[in-house]
Amino acid sequence: MSIIGVGIDVAEIDRFRASLERTPGLAERLFLESELLLPSGERRGIASLAARFAAKEALAKALGAPAGLYWTDAEVYVEDSGRPRLRVKGTVAARAAELGVSSWHVSLSHDAGVASAVVVAEG
Repeated sequence: MSIIGVGIDVAEIDRFRASLERTPGLAERLFLESELLLPSGERRGIASLAARFAAKEALAKALGAPAGLYWTDAEVYVEDSGRPRLRVKGTVAARAAELGVSSWHVSLSHDAGVASAVVVAEG
């Protein structure tokens, strides 16, 4: 296996919150319902959403930031163990296949008003 791409991104949590409040429907264009809601059905917190957005940005960078990727073709989820993971389909899966990506590594964090993510594409 070799590293095909690495992406990193940060999102200022208050700025991200303001964007969601200012733009109706933005959350639904960025995230799948499974990303917006906790297993209990409650809406996920803003810091968690900002980290997921940073992961999607980092994912795009790991793929070379091509035009035409759909935000909802990448899903950030957390395994029962607490490990964050990526699930891709559609435009994102097609680009990953072009590059030979066979697995993903993702790390999420948020602290001091900033959410961050790193994505490594391996093939």
